[in-house]
Amino acid sequence: MSGDLGLPRHPLVLGAARSGRAAARALLEAGVEVTLVDDAPDETVDAPCAIVAPAAVDVGEFDVIVKSPGVPSDHPLLIAARALDLPIWAEVELGYRLLPPGARVIGVTGTNGKTTTTELVGAMLYAAALPHVVCGNVGTALCEVAVHLPQGGIVVCELSSFQLENIVSFHCDAAAVTNITPDHLDRHGSLEDYERAKLRIFETQDDNDIAVLNDDDPRCADLSRLPGDGEIVRVHGADAEVYGFADGLLLGDHNRENVAVAAALVQAVGVSLECITAAVHDFVPVPHRLEDCGSVAGVQFWNDSKATNVDATIKALTAFPDGAVRLILGGSDKGADFAPLATALPGRIRRAYLTGPAGARMHETLTEAGVDAVLCEGLAAAVQTAARDAERGEHVLLAPACASFDEFADYVARGEHFRALVVALGAA
Repeated sequence: MSGDLGLPRHPLVLGAARSGRAAARALLEAGVEVTLVDDAPDETVDAPCAIVAPAAVDVGEFDVIVKSPGVPSDHPLLIAARALDLPIWAEVELGYRLLPPGARVIGVTGTNGKTTTTELVGAMLYAAALPHVVCGNVGTALCEVAVHLPQGGIVVCELSSFQLENIVSFHCDAAAVTNITPDHLDRHGSLEDYERAKLRIFETQDDNDIAVLNDDDPRCADLSRLPGDGEIVRVHGADAEVYGFADGLLLGDHNRENVAVAAALVQAVGVSLECITAAVHDFVPVPHRLEDCGSVAGVQFWNDSKATNVDATIKALTAFPDGAVRLILGGSDKGADFAPLATALPGRIRRAYLTGPAGARMHETLTEAGVDAVLCEGLAAAVQTAARDAERGEHVLLAPACASFDEFADYVARGEHFRALVVALGAA
């Protein structure tokens, strides 16, 4: 179906970050005239065409807006477009329309685990020698790879709620939601609206398609009906043992769930149990997701910087059943409810080391619940204090439950700084 869908004649691409640049470049290569707009036109590099400011365009002159996922829905140009009933597409909608006929799409979304699950799907397809590309929110825009997909190839696409908000015809032959817990509520407004955006991944499915739900997640388990007509397949983390989870490098209940979801997705395109098991055995954890950073003086250090919400942090702790954990929490404050941490942490960690504005807010909540918690002036101080406190055989875990913007550009920069701090400890 994808190759039969039309392209716009006069599109406006809004947002000149990675996916916006990829969309503009793909349209230009298809012979379509493009106007690329960004709020900071002078700060964008490596653009395929001139970039103009929003004030310089009239949305009424265009037939569609292709929106980068980082552009908020209340951007003035989007408000004006909706007033004119002008179509607004996500970059993945455009990328889907550029796919060759016969391409198959496997889509993965969820609050946590979607990158690991997406990469697991790619590893399983590789083990089965099936031609594929891994793209989307994981790093490479769909528009960058769509026209280069080999005949009969499979697209494995990680999808955020921001991307799914503006799909129209985008269709997954097999799609999954890993879990749904509160996140990005500053953008979506409510958990219900956030869930509705996530479930759009199933909206265009028909009865030949597969819709995978992780039934270990309470909100997924409660879903009795989905948008679209895909066949619902429910999985559990315990299913991962069938695929040799215990013999691989992944840790934690959340990764069991990720493996079970990925396996269900690839079975829908014919991957064998043997190939799934081989992929799980050889799979190396994705950076910044419960990543082993080595040991110093008998203390093991773990980087889970991507644990940017409360549920992800609680899931990470399942990898350490002995409770010998020095947990680094905090960062910028998204207004999350930290009460679940107060319930989950007692008896499961030795001490919490709190940083940033969110850490300051956590302190009262955790100490009232009997959690030993100390405030630290930034990540470096937290690592140094935790390392000093830790005894041989314990773990220092960075799983912040918060975004990183108080000190760092993103969770990647935070994770890389954590790694460097661990290396410095070993050299001291």
